[in-house]
Amino acid sequence: MEAYLLDWASLLARWLHLITGIAWIGASFYFIWLDNHLEVPKSRDNPRLTGEIWAIHGGGFYHNQKYLLGPAKLPETLHWFKWEAYFTWMSGMLVLGLVYWASASAYLIDKSVADLSVGAAIAISAGVLVAGWVVYDVLCRLIKSEWALGVVVYVALVAASWGLAQVFSARAAYIHVGAIIGTIMVWNVFFIIMPGQRKMVAAISRGETPDPAPGLAGKQRSVHNNYFTLPVLFIMISNHYPMTYGNTHGWLVLAVIMGAAVLIRHFFNLRHKGRTVWGYPIAALMLLAGVAAAIAPAKNTGGKPEVSMVRLQTVLNARCVACHSAKPTQPGFVQPPAGLILDSPDRIRSAALKINQQVVVGRVMPPGNLTGLTDDERALIADWFAQGAK
Repeated sequence: MEAYLLDWASLLARWLHLITGIAWIGASFYFIWLDNHLEVPKSRDNPRLTGEIWAIHGGGFYHNQKYLLGPAKLPETLHWFKWEAYFTWMSGMLVLGLVYWASASAYLIDKSVADLSVGAAIAISAGVLVAGWVVYDVLCRLIKSEWALGVVVYVALVAASWGLAQVFSARAAYIHVGAIIGTIMVWNVFFIIMPGQRKMVAAISRGETPDPAPGLAGKQRSVHNNYFTLPVLFIMISNHYPMTYGNTHGWLVLAVIMGAAVLIRHFFNLRHKGRTVWGYPIAALMLLAGVAAAIAPAKNTGGKPEVSMVRLQTVLNARCVACHSAKPTQPGFVQPPAGLILDSPDRIRSAALKINQQVVVGRVMPPGNLTGLTDDERALIADWFAQGAK
């Protein structure tokens, strides 16, 4: 019953994380789009007015105006955008705790990578989130060129990806890079954007002209968050695709995909400003195609003897069926992971691609190698798949 309740808690936390994430990222995309489409006001009667735009949506017309330093007098109702960010991060941390901390031995720790205790692994997990923010924030304060800052932050994230791959399981390493980025994004809101906005509102309330510096700092971090979105969204779904993280150079694969994601985001940001530079998405697609080709599984078995279904089932029954059966016998599992059942030749053949990706390419199954699958057994599964999964 405990495992069953944990599954429900994980489901609800993931659902909340997805819902709030959509709300936050949607707002980010919209306001960057809005800012990039603002036009110079036709009327110069109000010097505080710096841009405006008309739009139509949902059967109505909308007139948005931007006051960089705020209006002369605050409106009675002022809408703030912060809880979407806060709840996205809090729900993400809840998922991290329920999945990677509560089941650290299965999902966080890989003894073949580093022989960590559960306590040490969780401490490192929490510590890298704080360290990631500190490094990023210091870099933002030291480096004045946005291009240089972007390159250095990217290199730092790639370094974190490599370092985490030396400590955690491949899947957990990816998720923690995403958690670092997500933490940076929400702490940008909490420590930089919101305090700056409060200072501006307070100045206007006192009848003073706000200092533009807090607003400019908030704008900088808001733009950074916009570029972080596509990499972190990829990482959120990456655990379904072990072909990306479950290889010797998984950290480098992540680096390439993050780079491609930033190029795609930059293309759209420029397009919002009226500039269409097709070189960015083309370069991104070339990067993605290149990494897909580089990690493609080999098909040549070198004339090895054919692997029979009987031999394959012997391995799967010993190493996999304890979880992947209609009624799992492995402690902590109340249903087969991903609904995958491997109790018959037909079901095994229909899941051939998934078995190869999870066991051979990704080496992420069994989780934490709980059942002691050997390298020779993985090689046998690889040969069976390469021979046509008969």
